[in-house]
Amino acid sequence: MSCPICARDRDAKYAPFCSRRCADIDLGKWLNGSYAIPAAVTAEDDDDEAPNHPPLPQQ
Repeated sequence: MSCPICARDRDAKYAPFCSRRCADIDLGKWLNGSYAIPAAVTAEDDDDEAPNHPPLPQQ
């Protein structure tokens, strides 16, 4: 198996990466949102955005 970042042979110490550098690059992609797991929006998700109480009267 090769490193998913640079395609070099992987190192068991940093598996599945070849080096700490590639492992850190991958972590950075997760932290900045470059990687995302797609999710379908459901009606239940829409309900979460609506307030659970009536609006407050205006003064």
